[in-house]
Amino acid sequence: MAGQMILALSILITLHELGHYLAARAFGIKVEKFFLFFDAGGVKLFSFKKGDTEYGIGWLPLGGYVKISGMIDESMDTDQLKSDPQPWEFRSKPAWQRLIVMLAGVTVNIVLGMVIFSGSIMYYGDKYILNDDAKYGITVSDYAEKLGFRDGDKITHLNGQKVYRFDEIINPTHIVNKAVYTVERDGESFDIALPDTSLKVITSKKAGFIGLRQTFYIDKITKGSNADKAGLQANDRILTINHWPAQFFHNFKDILFYREGKEVKLEVLRNSDTIAMMVLVDEGGVLGFTAKMDDLGAQTEYYSFGKSFSEGTKRAFASLLVNIQALGKIFSGDVDPTKSLMGPIALAEVFGGSWDWQNFWALTGLLSMVLAFMNVLPIPALDGGHALFLLVEMVIGRPLGDKFMQVTQIIGMVILLSLMVFVFGNDIWNIISR
Repeated sequence: MAGQMILALSILITLHELGHYLAARAFGIKVEKFFLFFDAGGVKLFSFKKGDTEYGIGWLPLGGYVKISGMIDESMDTDQLKSDPQPWEFRSKPAWQRLIVMLAGVTVNIVLGMVIFSGSIMYYGDKYILNDDAKYGITVSDYAEKLGFRDGDKITHLNGQKVYRFDEIINPTHIVNKAVYTVERDGESFDIALPDTSLKVITSKKAGFIGLRQTFYIDKITKGSNADKAGLQANDRILTINHWPAQFFHNFKDILFYREGKEVKLEVLRNSDTIAMMVLVDEGGVLGFTAKMDDLGAQTEYYSFGKSFSEGTKRAFASLLVNIQALGKIFSGDVDPTKSLMGPIALAEVFGGSWDWQNFWALTGLLSMVLAFMNVLPIPALDGGHALFLLVEMVIGRPLGDKFMQVTQIIGMVILLSLMVFVFGNDIWNIISR
C-alpha cells in the first residue's frame, strides 16, 4: 500500500513542480531548489547541485517544492527581498509571466491526468459488462435496501435513460446528483428516487451502495490457512455456510463477517460432487483463499489513439467534476468531512495491498486531477492563492505589498497545516474506530 501511494505521489509532485521549474526557466527566472518531499529543518535524504539549482529528496513525504528566486513562498525566505530586484528574480518579471509560472504546475497535472486516463484506455482497453448480461442483477447495501432496492433487482433506466453498460449504474455521479433508478423486479417496473440525504448517509457508512451480483469459485488457497487445513481446493464452489445460501460472493462475505472466530459448516461443490466440511473462520472473517468471480460476458473494446484521447479526457474531467461536487457538499454541510476526506493513510488503503498496475494508473490519474483542483483553490500558499493575487495586481496596476504577501502566506500555511493535521488525525481515528 505504502509503496504504491509513495510512487503515485512522487510522480504527481515531481511533474507538478517540473511545470513550475520549466516555466520559470523559460522566462529567465533563477530556480534555487527543486525538491521532492520537504527537507524540513534542512534534513535531506539526497541532493546534488547542477548550475544554479539544488536538486534533492527531502525526508518529509508531504509534498514537494521549487524555490524560485525573488518569490515569497512557503520557505518564508524574506532576506532576498531586502535588496533591489534582480533581472533573474520572480518579482522583476511582468505579472503575466509570473501568472504562467504559478499556473504551470496545475496545467501539468491536468494534462497528466488526461494522458493517464487516455493511455490506460488505449493500453488496457475499455472493459465493461452489458447491463443485459448482468443476469444476477445487483447486490445492495443496508442503506440501499432501506430505500427499496433488493438483491437481484435489475436497474433498467437512470433518470429515464436506458442503461446499456452496468458500470453506468455504479457511477458515483448518480449519488451526487440524486438520480432516479428504474427497477425491474418479478416482471414489474417502478422508480426509486434518491433522497437529499443519500450522499451524506452513503459517505458516512463507507459501505458502498449498489454493486454487481456475481457467483464465484476458489482460485488460490493460502498454504497453512484454515481453508487449507479444512481441505478446500482450487475451483471449489461454496454453496452454503451453516445451510445459508452463499453462492453469491457478497452473501458469502456477509455470513463470514458475523461468524469470525467460529467454526462453520460448508457445503462445497467439487466437480459434480457436493462435499460437507467444517472450517474455522479467522478473526478477520476470512477462510484463507482468493476468490475469482464468474465471467458475465465482460467485453473489452480497444480504441484508436484519437478515440482513446477523447474518451480519456472526458473521463478525467468527469472524475474531477464529481470531486468538485462532493467538496461543495462538504462546505454546504450535506456531507460529513470526517467521513469523506482522505489523507495519505486512507489513500494507501485505496491503492490496496497487491500491486495492480491498471488500478494504480486509474487512481494516479484521478489524484492528478484532484491535485490540480486543490492547488488552484484561492488559498494563500497554494498556486491558486498566488494566481489570485497576481490577477489583482494586473487589475489595479501595481504589485501588492511584500508585508501583505508575507502575512497572507503565513495564514495560508496555517490553513494547510491545520487541514493536514485534520486529515492525518481523521485517517488514524477511522482505523482505530474500525
